[in-house]
Amino acid sequence: MSDAMVIPQQTAETPRARVERNEIADLEAVLFDPSPPAISLCGMPIHVVTMHDCVQYVVRHLQQRRGGWVVTPNVDILRRWVRQRELRRLVADSTLNVADGMPLVWASRLQGEPLPERVNGTNLISQLMPELASRQYSVFLVGGAPGSAEGAAQVLQQQHPGLRIAGVLCPDFGFEQSPDAFQAVADAVVAARPDVVLVGLGCPKQDIVISRLRPLLPSTWWLGIGVSFSFISGDIRRAPPLAQRLGLEWLYRLWCEPRRLAHRYLVQGLPFAARLFASAAARRLRASSKRGARLSGAADLPLASPALKSTPGALPLTGSNSASSSPLNQSP
Repeated sequence: MSDAMVIPQQTAETPRARVERNEIADLEAVLFDPSPPAISLCGMPIHVVTMHDCVQYVVRHLQQRRGGWVVTPNVDILRRWVRQRELRRLVADSTLNVADGMPLVWASRLQGEPLPERVNGTNLISQLMPELASRQYSVFLVGGAPGSAEGAAQVLQQQHPGLRIAGVLCPDFGFEQSPDAFQAVADAVVAARPDVVLVGLGCPKQDIVISRLRPLLPSTWWLGIGVSFSFISGDIRRAPPLAQRLGLEWLYRLWCEPRRLAHRYLVQGLPFAARLFASAAARRLRASSKRGARLSGAADLPLASPALKSTPGALPLTGSNSASSSPLNQSP
């Protein structure tokens, strides 16, 4: 008789079993790691998270092999979201919307639903990279000005030894409109199978590209980070930390690039910011009025039903003429 161990053959997973397994994983994620709470600013949901919360949320989902998408709205992105139906449709599929601009934080306070802090996209990268490096996760950089993504990748690797750069791509302008050019980008990203993809193409182009690539890598996290590659590489100098804390980074950038940013900030941004603050104040007033109406209605309710008062042997609910009339207050 042979003593050889017989290893049972594993049967291939059927498509139905795979679907059921994914559904169970989705249910577990909802039950045990639900999305953070969110408030509404001009109708756009903004999640109530700190920088630390956002980083840890992404890391936890990476450990579970569950992908996602972080959108970093500022005043300009929120303005576009309000005006463009297609952008609203795209961003509806995002996982986290975090307040990149201080005006959104100020509006939340004015609204009476304060966000804990600004979660800036460039700062988010700097906080997320050490977590990825320590766990051997890989990062792919797409977009940016020519040379900025390569420069950013070098800086990130210098700052975070062990960080795995899965690839760097700076596609030609308009690549998303060319089927062949877009397919080449998609093939390169999918072949690298990165854990995180940073897409620096600006809004709404980066959102369009992410929405098209994301289904190809469902376990990957996607971050739309605008001009952050140029900040990280040093091609564009960021505002001093004090200006950032005071919410004046936009003014510093306007001073540095007036021809490119004057129309966006002064003609489009300032009027919309005023609309944002007015909307937040109106929302707070409506909420206060509703609370006042509820309190007023509660005060007008009768303290006890006449039918109960007249029921023989019933204990008084409240408001008796004499405290001693209640059996609970009578001496033995």
